[in-house]
Amino acid sequence: MPDPISWSHAAPYLIAAFFGSYLLGSVPFGLVITRLFGLGDIRKIGSGNIGATNVLRTGRKGLALATLICDSGKGALAVLLAALWGPDLALIAALGSVLGHLFPVWLKFKGGKGVATTLGVVLALSWQVGLVACLTWLVTALLFRISSLAALLAMLATPIAVWFLHGDLQMVELTALLALIVWARHHQNISRLLKGQEPRIGKK
Repeated sequence: MPDPISWSHAAPYLIAAFFGSYLLGSVPFGLVITRLFGLGDIRKIGSGNIGATNVLRTGRKGLALATLICDSGKGALAVLLAALWGPDLALIAALGSVLGHLFPVWLKFKGGKGVATTLGVVLALSWQVGLVACLTWLVTALLFRISSLAALLAMLATPIAVWFLHGDLQMVELTALLALIVWARHHQNISRLLKGQEPRIGKK
């Protein structure tokens, strides 16, 4: 990987990386895919979210998987492209792509909850940390069949894994910020979890 760009000349590169990644992250694949396959507006189905979990509520597992891959893939692609110019740009791109998914300009800044895109950027930054996050999600989902709980615990595990596996303070700060944002986006899910009312995976 090339050396980090000098901070004295970094601003144009950082701005370009952020906004380029934001635009990539803001592509609403869940909405695009469901419309292409004749399911209408996914925002009018289930929870109204544009992510893979809500697509799964249509009963189309293949489309839900495609949404998951595309949403995580756009985050990973943004980071990998930015990383060609240095690790600082990779971190900025990670933040930009997740914010793009959460607040897409194309949907009047009303997007998804950022879990798949966050997992994508984490995998691109460190496959080891990404593996920890994905395994945390998978084990929790298998045990409790609640997607939001799996997502919350996976996000919580991410900065902890970064600290123990890499000790990189900048990456710890980034993943902690992303985890905080994703948790904030799940405030309604957290309320339902506390009340025992959160729907389980696969429920339409």
